[in-house]
Amino acid sequence: GEHSLNVGRGVDSHSMMQPVGVCAGITPFNFPAMVPLWMFPVALACGNSFILKPSEKDPSLALRMAELLKQAGLPDGVLNVVNGDKEVVDVLLTDPRVQAVSFVGSTPIAQYIYATASAHGKRVQALGGAKNHMLVMPDADLDQAVSALMGAAYGAAGERCMAISVALVVGDATADALVAKLKPLVEALRVGPGLGQSPENEMGPLISREHLAKVRGYVDQGVAEGASLVVDGRGVSHGEGYFIGGSLFDRVGPEMRIYREEIFGPVLAIVRAPDYETALRLINEHEYGNGTAIFTCDGDTARDFTTRVQVGMVGVNVPIPVPMAFHSFGGWKRSIFGPLNMHGPDGVRFYT
Repeated sequence: GEHSLNVGRGVDSHSMMQPVGVCAGITPFNFPAMVPLWMFPVALACGNSFILKPSEKDPSLALRMAELLKQAGLPDGVLNVVNGDKEVVDVLLTDPRVQAVSFVGSTPIAQYIYATASAHGKRVQALGGAKNHMLVMPDADLDQAVSALMGAAYGAAGERCMAISVALVVGDATADALVAKLKPLVEALRVGPGLGQSPENEMGPLISREHLAKVRGYVDQGVAEGASLVVDGRGVSHGEGYFIGGSLFDRVGPEMRIYREEIFGPVLAIVRAPDYETALRLINEHEYGNGTAIFTCDGDTARDFTTRVQVGMVGVNVPIPVPMAFHSFGGWKRSIFGPLNMHGPDGVRFYT
């Protein structure tokens, strides 16, 4: 808390942070360790008990973390893991014993979590989707920008809320040069199992058959909407796995679904802007505001961007601006519901 000396004659004032009680966390498939670790360590350190509901697609890691904490001496009932789907979630959102709910996932579910739990008197932090733009200026180091895009757009097969899915390029000459450098690298991506016998692979499968169909459908949609498909990843397959190669679109317009919606797959859209102000306006007008980046060698442009862009986490020549745990993680606009972000100082305030 805080302490103020002599707020009145002979009177001091201080605030004391106290635990809120039972807290719940609902976490996504894509980071089964990191996202729960944004939540329950902070909640436990603040004196609460915690119920973790991991994704039904990969629940084993949550159970293992709970086993390790039990071995370390954590008393029974302090950290609890509950498996299930929407039925379980709805109990956590409505049960009067739960005081606080943390969530990371898609925007429609985040909004549902926020509305339902708030209506039942709980404090909520619900992180949703993203459509992260990387603004590439004409003075950027293009080799650095291309290297950053390859990791940020295609790493983890694009299945992360901090992935860069839009490269917003100022000037046709810059865009032409960027696409020329990206195309052979995307085509050469080594796609296959991520298991120990295949260490050379750079990108693994998507999470499920349904999600593979959804991502392929977005590529189909982009072609139908008139974007230029520079690299088509739909032909990549590896037997039983849910594989798709990296896809690269050029000349994507802001009216297209592949620009407006979160694809959550290895699909990068190149959007061309005539100037910096137009590019900045496109980012600010998008409904999502999770993360963004600018690649430039001009400090004045970088400073202006970090000041005026309406996005929660901003990188300068850093493609994925994820903060360390002693800062707070969170976006703006429809990328978050609730007043406080994850971990860091906001996490302490949320759980007390």
